[in-house]
Amino acid sequence: MTTLAMTDASREAFSMLRDPSNLHWYVVTFFGIVMYVYATEVERKRWDIIAAGLAFFLMDVFNELINSAWFHASGRAPLWTITGDTAYLILIGWTIEIVFLFLISGIEFVKFLPSDKSLRIFGVPNRWVFITWWSCVCVFVEVLLHRAGIFHWSWWFWDEPFLLPIVVFGYGTFFWIAATVFDMHSHRRRYAVVGAMAAVDLVLAIGLGFAGWL
Repeated sequence: MTTLAMTDASREAFSMLRDPSNLHWYVVTFFGIVMYVYATEVERKRWDIIAAGLAFFLMDVFNELINSAWFHASGRAPLWTITGDTAYLILIGWTIEIVFLFLISGIEFVKFLPSDKSLRIFGVPNRWVFITWWSCVCVFVEVLLHRAGIFHWSWWFWDEPFLLPIVVFGYGTFFWIAATVFDMHSHRRRYAVVGAMAAVDLVLAIGLGFAGWL
């Protein structure tokens, strides 16, 4: 893939992509923390929380695969990319630190949800209030990282001040699927959704991998 048409940030990130020399020991510690979080929910037999956490993460995997495909199709830049210090850049906008964070983010989110699904906040169903609030918080963090010069947006429709697409598609879908899976009435339905999401991600990853677009 030629680097001549790439943005500076994309070129820097591309040079870091899957470079094993960037790996650090704290990755092992982060992995242990994630395993502890899931082990706690397994011990409590909270399969609804575990399913929600996995659904959240698998939605992130899908987005990152699409972001990688966008980068290779455009030849210029992904929708988002990362530069600066990272232990390992897996895809053009996906670091090992983000993987560990998003593996537990869905679990954290559903723990905030009221047990009463019918509860309204200012007349709005509480699930939508929490989805909107946490999506906005996450985008606010991305804005700070973007202004710090280590997180980059390169397309006018996915950048300041046009933040609504990022709120909706960058995070809103993550929190929505986590809440939806969490609120389902049976574990069979929950894990049918999680299994379908995993299958879609796997097929997409294999296809993009064979195309050389990862």
